[in-house]
Amino acid sequence: MSERLDVKKTYKLLVNGAFPRSESGRSYPVMSAGGDFLANVAQGSRKDLRDAVVAARSAQSKWWAASAYNRGQVLYRWAEMAESRGAELAEHVRVAEGLAAKDARASVARAIDRLVWYAGWTDKVAQVLGGANPVAGPFFNFSLPAPSGVVAVVADQDSSLEGFVECVAAPICVGNAVVAIASERRPTPAITLAEMTVTSDLPAGVLNVVSGVTSELAPHLVVHEDVDGVDLTGAGAAGDDLARRAAASIKRVYRPRDDENPLRRLRSFVETSTVWHTIGQ
Repeated sequence: MSERLDVKKTYKLLVNGAFPRSESGRSYPVMSAGGDFLANVAQGSRKDLRDAVVAARSAQSKWWAASAYNRGQVLYRWAEMAESRGAELAEHVRVAEGLAAKDARASVARAIDRLVWYAGWTDKVAQVLGGANPVAGPFFNFSLPAPSGVVAVVADQDSSLEGFVECVAAPICVGNAVVAIASERRPTPAITLAEMTVTSDLPAGVLNVVSGVTSELAPHLVVHEDVDGVDLTGAGAAGDDLARRAAASIKRVYRPRDDENPLRRLRSFVETSTVWHTIGQ
């Protein structure tokens, strides 16, 4: 029988590269898949979300200004750190999702593979979408892909670690900053993975994670004036309602089928990204 690792019992928010308590000081208990107490997790408020959006907005332009190579190296370091702590992540997944130990390890391995895949995309986007365009006369015309800006990620209650990686790494790799609401019932694997960014050189504010009651936080985040795009991992009535709210405030909305395509997190080139998406890229 494999050794069980202890997991910590208290989790805070991740905002601007730091781990603050929630503005209210409140937390809520998270139970394991077997119904046992797992941890106390910070219960974020609207004020915490606003702070996270401010941090993301401040960090995004600098992150986009970094070279694509450097962005990729940062994401590779994040993946390497996740791999070095794979046993810890697998234990979080096992107790949170109720998986067998071998299935939890496989889930973590897939999540890390996705993170590596997105790290490799950072310097490919310009090759796919950018370049010179033929024009008449002594002129030079070229196009450059640009990120959306600040992307809100709303994880559904049962979102997996793999789903979290899909939704945060895709926008980050092309130069966006992210404010994520962690899965309400299964937040610990995602929070643990996100905490690793602080020591993997991801600039403060590029990834912010706020935990809490999704039904209270999400409607406020998706209509925030400084949020440019919204990634929804859930479907159903709740996801549809959030999509309508976001669309009404003129924001790009990405649904589960769009998650893995980083081109969709760019400000333009919708037609090109759709073509790539339909052929499995």
